[in-house]
Amino acid sequence: MNILKKKDDKKTEQEKVAERREEVLATGRKFKYPLQWTRYRIVTSTILIAVVIFALVFTGGWFALYRFDMTDELLFRATQIFPIPVATVNNEDVRFSDYLMLYRSSIISVERQFNNQTDESSLNYLRNEYKRSALSEAEKYTYAISLAKEQNITVSEEEIDEEFARHLTIGGTNRSEASFLKIVEDNFGLTKSEYRRMLYLNLIKAKVSIAIDDAANQIATQVESVLASNNNNYNAVIEALGDKIIYEETGGLVDSKNIDGGRASEAMKLEPGQSSGKFISMNGDSYYFVKLINKTDIEVNFVSIKIPFTEFGERFAILEEEGKIHELIEINTEE
Repeated sequence: MNILKKKDDKKTEQEKVAERREEVLATGRKFKYPLQWTRYRIVTSTILIAVVIFALVFTGGWFALYRFDMTDELLFRATQIFPIPVATVNNEDVRFSDYLMLYRSSIISVERQFNNQTDESSLNYLRNEYKRSALSEAEKYTYAISLAKEQNITVSEEEIDEEFARHLTIGGTNRSEASFLKIVEDNFGLTKSEYRRMLYLNLIKAKVSIAIDDAANQIATQVESVLASNNNNYNAVIEALGDKIIYEETGGLVDSKNIDGGRASEAMKLEPGQSSGKFISMNGDSYYFVKLINKTDIEVNFVSIKIPFTEFGERFAILEEEGKIHELIEINTEE
C-alpha cells in the first residue's frame, strides 16, 4: 500500500488529471455505446418500415390502376405526380394522367345526368365506352407529340393563353376567367392547369395534322383559288372538287352559339354573301370555309365547306395494324 502511494506521489498533477479524465470517459462509454446502438436500430427500423409501406402503397396502386381499372381522384392525382404509362405508341409512353384526365372530363357530366335514372349495368357500359374513347384519344395525342418532335413543332405558353382566352368567349358570351373555370370544374372536374393541358394536346395535334397533311393543304389552296375566281360561289367549288370536300347547309337560321366546330361564330362575323378564309375547326380535325346567307342578332344562316385532315388518322391506323400500340390495361366494352 505504501509502495502504491509512493508511486502515486511521484506523478505530476497533470498526469493525475489525465488519468482521472480517462476514468470518467471510460465510465461514460458504458452508457454511450448502448445508446448509439439503440439509435442505429431505430433508424434502421424506420427505414425498413418506410420501405414496406411504400411497397404496399405501390403494389396497391399498381393493382388499382392496372388490374381493377380504378379511376378515382386520388389515383388521378397520384398519376400526375408519378408519370407512369397506361400504354405505349411506337415505343412512346402514353401518360396515365392524360388518359384519366380525358376519361374523367367526359364521364363526370354523364354520371350526374344518368346516375339516378339508369341501372348500374347500363352505367358501367357507358363508363367502359368512355374509357375506350379516352384511351384511344390519349394514344393519338401521344403519337402527335412524337410527330411534333420529328417535325420540330411546338406549342408555346402564349398560344395556350390565346386559346384559353378564346374559350372564354365561346358561344358569344364574354365570361370572366373565374366564372369559366367554375363551369369547367363543375362540368368536367378539371383544374385550370388540367384544362390548359387539354388545350395543349388539342393544339399540338392540330398543328401536326396540318403539317403532315399535304393533300388537305392542296385542297384548301384549290378552294381558295376557285372562290377567288368565282365571286365566292360555293357551287363552283362543288363542281370543281366534288367529293374531295364536304359541303353543308344549315337550311335556315340557327343559333349563333351552335357548337359546330366554330362555323356559326365565324359566320356571325361576316356580311351576307361574304365568305371566310380557311380556318381550323375547334377540335383541330379539319379546315372550314363558311359563307353567310343571312343573320339576325342571335341567329345565323350559312353554308360551309369542310376539308378533313386524314393523314394523321391513316398513319395512326398503320401503327395499329403493325402492332405498335400496346395497352397496359384491359377495357371491357361488351354489355
